[in-house]
Amino acid sequence: MGCDLTLEVATPSTIVLSIRPAGSSGVLDFERFELTCNGTRLDSPSRAVEGTHGSVLQLVDLPVGRVDLHYDAKLRPHDPPQGLPAGGERELLEYRRPSRFCPSDRLAGFASAELGHLERGREQLDGLVVWVARRLAYVSGSSGPLDTAVETLLAGQGVCRDYAHLVVAMSRALAMPARCVSVYAPGLWPMDFHAVAEVHVDGRWQVVDATYLAPRQSLVRIATGRDATDTAFLTTIAGDLQLLDVVVRASVDGELPRDSYAETVLLH
Repeated sequence: MGCDLTLEVATPSTIVLSIRPAGSSGVLDFERFELTCNGTRLDSPSRAVEGTHGSVLQLVDLPVGRVDLHYDAKLRPHDPPQGLPAGGERELLEYRRPSRFCPSDRLAGFASAELGHLERGREQLDGLVVWVARRLAYVSGSSGPLDTAVETLLAGQGVCRDYAHLVVAMSRALAMPARCVSVYAPGLWPMDFHAVAEVHVDGRWQVVDATYLAPRQSLVRIATGRDATDTAFLTTIAGDLQLLDVVVRASVDGELPRDSYAETVLLH
């Protein structure tokens, strides 16, 4: 897995990258991070900061010019995922609350009317994923960076981020703790950073993807949080820059797994 980012930096800037596999210490077989500015390689390009749920944030100071960032990593085979350990009652309460892009409080009555007839738990979650998949059309470029789950619902279309936000917001409106996860997704087409949802059902965080665009069994967690606010692959915290291009790579050795959406899938 990996990515190439091309930036045009107008003033000295500081960015936060979230592109490394989460909780990957001990299973990374290879990793390379390179940064060049106007063709000249920069030394010591980043500082790693531990994020939540095993994520790794990279703070990078960028000089003025055209900056090219290259990241590659390979995970060696490891045990089947058991899911992240539960963070206790505090975590479950946090992921029941409305957030910036998932205003579940605005959807409570609507969610109950649409899905309240289903038995709470796995049946309601399965029904919700199918409901979102049928309600939305996947249309590249159809949404903006500030669109919430409500705008997505009204528009009836979006990209993976919007699907994940609507699943999370509706889950919380139905009293199921839910969160967003950014992932590398082998098999995704067109290839890009991908967004999915995790919903806490039957005592476990189960990953769901209403886009059905990639098998869940081979997803690699990058970042986890309330919504896209916490899982963006790049955030500018100082300076002025423009993102010119993004290329993402993700593949598996051998054949991709076949996903059965009747199956419970957990992420590392």
